[in-house]
Parts: sequence; structure tokens; C-alpha cells
Amino acid sequence: MLKKEEFTYFGKFLKPHGTKGEIGLWSDSMTLDDECDYVAADIDGILVPFFFEYKKTKNSDTLIVKIERMNSADEVRLLTNCEVYIPREWVDNSEQLSWGYFRGFTAEDVTHGTLGEITDIDDSTINTLFVIESQGGELLVPVQEEFIVNIDSKKRHITFNLPEGLVAL
Repeated sequence: MLKKEEFTYFGKFLKPHGTKGEIGLWSDSMTLDDECDYVAADIDGILVPFFFEYKKTKNSDTLIVKIERMNSADEVRLLTNCEVYIPREWVDNSEQLSWGYFRGFTAEDVTHGTLGEITDIDDSTINTLFVIESQGGELLVPVQEEFIVNIDSKKRHITFNLPEGLVAL
């Protein structure tokens, strides 16, 4: 079984491309190393590996990939909008990561302790927000570097020092 902590969020599958089992693979910030021969898709909370028959660049943020043993648009259509992860060893640490990299990280505040898990990034407005699933519901934390105290990528843990009252909102 694939362990999520051994993977890094990459992007998502788009819609099928053509009729022969090709599908778009989008990432807003990372490129796939030539050595990367598979990705893992989050399907119902479980990471499932999908190996490439081939991959080709469509534009700066999208690849067209052919998944092994999937030979029609109907077969790959099931992957549309699934989040995609890549093994951590294929992440170039010098590459600029997007805030989406932090999906799946445990969030903690120095005053309030564990807040929950970062489940999404809301970038629909000028103020980008971490969406944190907490026991009290959904918590929105501004993506501000000055609020971040520590990032432990190995443990997938981020520590904040949030302004007074933000956690109570």
C-alpha cells in the first residue's frame, strides 16, 4: 500500500485527450522528471499508482499522458479531477513549490496546538488561504510566510504563530 507521507502533491488529472486513453495531467508549479514513470491518484482516500506508457508536454502547466492498460477515453475519464501525487524522490528541491504542496500537512499553532489537516488551498481571491479541516469545522488561515514558524517536510507538519483571535473565527 502506498503511504501518502512518501508522496508530494503534484496536481490533478484533467479530461481525456482524444480517444485512445490519453489524459491531461496539470500542475501549477512542478514539472515531472524524465525518470518519473508513474504517479499516484487519490481515489476515495487511497493512493493508486498509474504507470505511464508515455508522456508529452502540451503547454507550460499540462502534460498529456498515456496510462498503461487504459486504452479509451471512457477508461481514463474515471480519473478526471483526481488529485495526483508523485514520489518525493522525484521532487527537485530547488524547484519552486506551490502552496498546494502543503495539502495533507498537519497544521499546528504555537498557542492552540494541533489545528487539523490542510485539505485544500483557496486561491479564488487575492488573499490565498489554507483550508484546514479541524474538529470545530473548517478553519481558513491566510497563506502568509510571517505566520509560519516551522515546516517539517519529512513529517508533513507545519507550525504557525497565528494572530490572536484568528483560530476562534
